[in-house]
Amino acid sequence: MSYTNAGAAAGPSASAAYRYERGNVLRLAVAQAMAGANSTIVFATGAIVGNSLAPSPALATLPISIFVVGMAACTLPAGAVARRHGRRAAFLAGTGGGVLAGLVAALAVVLGSFWLFCAATFFGGAYAAVVLSFRFAAADCAPPERRPRALSAVMAGGVFAGVIGPQLVTFTMDLWPPYLFAVTFLAQAAVAAVSAVLLLGIRLPMPTAAEVAGGRPLQIIVRQPRFVTAVVCGVVSYLLMNFLMTAAPLAMQMCGLSQESANLGIQWHVIAMYGPSFFTGRLITRFGAPRVVAAGLALTAASAAVGLLGMEVAHFWLTLILLGVGWNFGFVGASAMVLECHRPEEKTRVQSLNDFIVFGTMAFGSFLSGGLLTAYGWNTVLWLSFAPLVLAVAALVLAAMVRPNPPAHAPGPSS
Repeated sequence: MSYTNAGAAAGPSASAAYRYERGNVLRLAVAQAMAGANSTIVFATGAIVGNSLAPSPALATLPISIFVVGMAACTLPAGAVARRHGRRAAFLAGTGGGVLAGLVAALAVVLGSFWLFCAATFFGGAYAAVVLSFRFAAADCAPPERRPRALSAVMAGGVFAGVIGPQLVTFTMDLWPPYLFAVTFLAQAAVAAVSAVLLLGIRLPMPTAAEVAGGRPLQIIVRQPRFVTAVVCGVVSYLLMNFLMTAAPLAMQMCGLSQESANLGIQWHVIAMYGPSFFTGRLITRFGAPRVVAAGLALTAASAAVGLLGMEVAHFWLTLILLGVGWNFGFVGASAMVLECHRPEEKTRVQSLNDFIVFGTMAFGSFLSGGLLTAYGWNTVLWLSFAPLVLAVAALVLAAMVRPNPPAHAPGPSS
């Protein structure tokens, strides 16, 4: 097995990759922060730009929905590139998509083209799809006992993304007065380019012939109770986070609360989503991924329960904070469980399939939440969230009843 370092081989053994663990994880964490700014900018500006360019007000939020669709659509192709050409090739292709997204979005604003702007957000979603694999790439760099911590450390980069993105918007949106946000999108492209330069120095294992072949058929892998549980818990954690987060600001507005209160609630929600990543990996190592996932599901249930207690600012804020921490425990824990479900040569296929299912379902929830809120109200949205939680808990119980069967030739959680 060979390893890349700006195109050069770094060594033949797994221990060679482990020597670069700290540098690789640091690069991935910083790249995660920069790439997260891409998503933050799209969500912060997409509806505003969409509203100014769309041929109909009903299409104002379509660019954001296209972004989510781009994430789901490009997850499997990104995994295929990683399997055949290595993760770094997939990373560079993804950051190229990020640069393209910013440039095309700026051009769309200057030309006043709504559909060109939608194309730009699709490229942004493709970039986000590649960034999803950063957490699994970090696991490639670490011995089995440290993989949950490496995965968690990269996710912690999201905390800084929550700062970088809004600041870029604030300081650049009015720099080209006739074209609101045009310079913001150019800055987004520049940040993606810097991320690409950073990722050039990463040292990751190149795919072996066995990895290119792909290992066992997916239908065998996906029948493992452990994999089913990981996917169900990952889907439920991300679906409910997106489902409630999307509806909460509008629900606050419908309750007569200020936009400033909604903005602050979302800010603390994002911090709560990624802040725990500084210690989630240690919790997984000590207590096991299923227990951490269970804690995340319990916190998500608590967030819905708090929301049902009242509709004051404090209720919404606490709901969003608990929801963020619950997502972190649930999603990071489920990702760690996925690492236990495949052989090394199967990793990119299985991990990209997991992400495709999770983010494809998230797209469904993104389209659904606004309509449900408008038609039936905030309390109905909260009550509906308990049904997926029951499903996830049932999957955890089932997995606990079935004796784990680690993949052959894998001494520990494989990456």
